[in-house]
Amino acid sequence: MDAKLWQPESRCAALSESESGLRRLSVTPVPGPYTLAVDAMGGDNAPDMVIAGLEIAAERHPSARFLLIGNEPVLTALLGRHKRARAACTVRHAAAVISSEMKPTAALRSRQSSMRLAVDAVSSGEASGLVSAGNTGALLALSKIFIKSLPGIDRPAMAAIGPSARGDVVMLDLGANVQCDVRNLVEFAVMGDVFARTVLGLTAPTIGLLNVGSEELKGGDTLREAAEILRNSHIGPQFYGFIEGHDIAAGTTDVIVTDGFTGNVALKTGEGALKLIGQFLKQVFNSSIFGKIAYLLVRPGMDRLREWLDPRRYNGAVMVGLNGVVVKSHGGTDAKGFAHAVDVAMDMVVHRFNDRIREDLGRLSLDKRSAAEKNGRDRKPSPANDAASDSAPADETPRRATDDTHLATA
Repeated sequence: MDAKLWQPESRCAALSESESGLRRLSVTPVPGPYTLAVDAMGGDNAPDMVIAGLEIAAERHPSARFLLIGNEPVLTALLGRHKRARAACTVRHAAAVISSEMKPTAALRSRQSSMRLAVDAVSSGEASGLVSAGNTGALLALSKIFIKSLPGIDRPAMAAIGPSARGDVVMLDLGANVQCDVRNLVEFAVMGDVFARTVLGLTAPTIGLLNVGSEELKGGDTLREAAEILRNSHIGPQFYGFIEGHDIAAGTTDVIVTDGFTGNVALKTGEGALKLIGQFLKQVFNSSIFGKIAYLLVRPGMDRLREWLDPRRYNGAVMVGLNGVVVKSHGGTDAKGFAHAVDVAMDMVVHRFNDRIREDLGRLSLDKRSAAEKNGRDRKPSPANDAASDSAPADETPRRATDDTHLATA
């Protein structure tokens, strides 16, 4: 079998060590050095996995500095065996650890936990971002309350990179917001656009709204109103329209926008489908001597496929819309996967992710203002209507989701 097999193009700088320095986006990087706070005690195999991951990340990012937060005696002993990580890390002691079973309400009361101190470091400006493999609910709650949302963002969303037939794609929201309104979906689209440009290096990523059909009349009022706003915004040329579930794996668009309930179901369904396919392949190849011989023949291709679909290559879900960079690593990952989560955080810090969101929200404000002025010019005045409007109480005018001026707040 030919070793040069087809593979979908990888467009994320964080997905490959050889690609980590390549950019296709003309963004002026923020001058270093850069400091990331790291929750050293979060994750199934912490802190050993975290320190080993930072050893890899320190080699990839010589300008990075890590504020390593956790059990100081344990961390100091581990750093003694990792030269690069030791040179890049400053250790800060944390007396407590937020377990994976702890409820967010209990985590909020744990003021001296490693996760809380990492969040505080970002909130105070001591660090530009944080990476944690700990409790997802606790990290989201702490980040929302203490780091807070960017001005103009109603709700932060969870975004992640995944594989498709055409290359890597961005999907959000993946579970932070079970129910979303028009404003939320429009903001998710803006943040997804910036994420794809910043992390995937795309100059004009296409954007799709996940729906039950691709026709314009499909879906509820919330989806249709959000689509109308996006068509008339500065990212209108990039807006593909509605997409369906099969378009996620097909890579029809670079950015998939949906509510957190639908996004989380789609994510877990995809993960389950991949596991099922893997189990079927094992059964086929182990079922007989002919199957084992067939495996030897296709082993190079299977190894390549395993590499493409390695979850460590896509580790690092990002909580976008916060007033700081927050990256959630999978709790069961290893050192290589954690290093990729650090790569994603570094991409966002170096290439001014939050500054780009602020700029785009400002452009959305101008888009809405221009549309309102155009509608005003096109509307012919009517004396009868003017008299009626002067006499009618202001609170009797129905308010639609598309009239929300807070969509435009910068």
